[in-house]
Amino acid sequence: MKLEYNDALFAVSQTELDAHASLAVAAYQETIQKSGRGNDFLGWLSLPEDVSEQDIQDIEECAAKLTAQSKVVVVIGIGGSYLGARAVIEALQHCFKPMMRSDLPTVLYAGNNMSEDYIHDLLNVLDENDYSLVVISKSGTTTEPALAFRVLKQHCEDKYGVDAARDRIVAITDRARGALKTLATQEGYPTFVIPDDVGGRYSVLTPVGLLPIAIAGFSIRKLLDGAKAMRKELYDNADFAHNQAMQYALLRYMLYNQGLKVELMASFEPKFFYFVEWFKQLFGESEGKENKGIFPAGAIFSTDLHSLGQYIQEGSRQLFETILTVEHAHSFVNIPFDEQNTDGLNYLQHRSIDEICHIAQQGTCQAHVDGQVPNIKITIPEINEFHLGELIYFFEMSCAISGYMLKVNPFDQPGVEAYKRNMFRLLGKPGYEK
Repeated sequence: MKLEYNDALFAVSQTELDAHASLAVAAYQETIQKSGRGNDFLGWLSLPEDVSEQDIQDIEECAAKLTAQSKVVVVIGIGGSYLGARAVIEALQHCFKPMMRSDLPTVLYAGNNMSEDYIHDLLNVLDENDYSLVVISKSGTTTEPALAFRVLKQHCEDKYGVDAARDRIVAITDRARGALKTLATQEGYPTFVIPDDVGGRYSVLTPVGLLPIAIAGFSIRKLLDGAKAMRKELYDNADFAHNQAMQYALLRYMLYNQGLKVELMASFEPKFFYFVEWFKQLFGESEGKENKGIFPAGAIFSTDLHSLGQYIQEGSRQLFETILTVEHAHSFVNIPFDEQNTDGLNYLQHRSIDEICHIAQQGTCQAHVDGQVPNIKITIPEINEFHLGELIYFFEMSCAISGYMLKVNPFDQPGVEAYKRNMFRLLGKPGYEK
């Protein structure tokens, strides 16, 4: 993975970055020394190494069992309890996986919305296919996944019988307490633990992300190897000049202080749609508090160039752009020669679509920079488990450094409780009448 920001230096010079490097170094040290606010939720720092060989084997064995008995596996969770896994799975799997013949189950998701039609349609699918459930929640009482699990648990027991359903339900939850932990113990569900010192949005390298990713058929070992490699790089390079997480965090911070309050995370690779969604939660929930923080937005080009492109080019100058790019595609599709050439595309015949895409990206970034939009580029050689592991750890570290530079706690989310309190009061939940 490499970070490039030459196209942002018209807004913040390298001299300015170097002059303020001590801010990033101090926030970095605050992170790795666990001396800042929220330091009881820094378990993710050592996660790549903390996942033992036995942990990996247990996850792989559980995934193999669910795969053998299921055409569909439903992952029930919301926010960090599903976004990391979905980001990795959808980046790695065939773009049209549900339409392809495969021995691997299709991973579907529930508990991430409150749409009755969505649950109804999902039940239709489960009527027609053998399935298993993976329910993810520390407490077991978060409304959206708890509602979905209640409905799907009943459907599973009705379809397979109570005893057989126990072999089709896996819980990922707290080690010792909470409603889901209590139920899992009572019912005898196979259970994996969410570490006490890892928050949801930092949990993709725990069983929260690893089990669904393994079920989808991808190597959690390579994913962890990539995260380990990035961890080593960031720990071995504690100086600003060689630490990409510090550089990215400080550049964001200085652009923010110039009034650029929106970061548009964009990619020309549609497989990154849910990776961008994971990024949005990671940074939005970590930075957005005490009336501070950069608003994380997302776009997939070139699709969104035909809707957002005009605003990016000529709208209010309040945003900067980070482009997540991939050097090499896995495939090649021939562009045929057309004798009539009515579309005028014969001049592209000897180029690959991937090459055309990279040139389109280059032209787009040039145009946006000309329009005074600072551009940052983050590049991986190809989409695979190793490089996704690198990206995950890079963004987690960058986010922690960014939060500490803003003088906020990057690991809590007090504002999330406000909508829940109002919802519970309006629904008449006992204890919320006032």
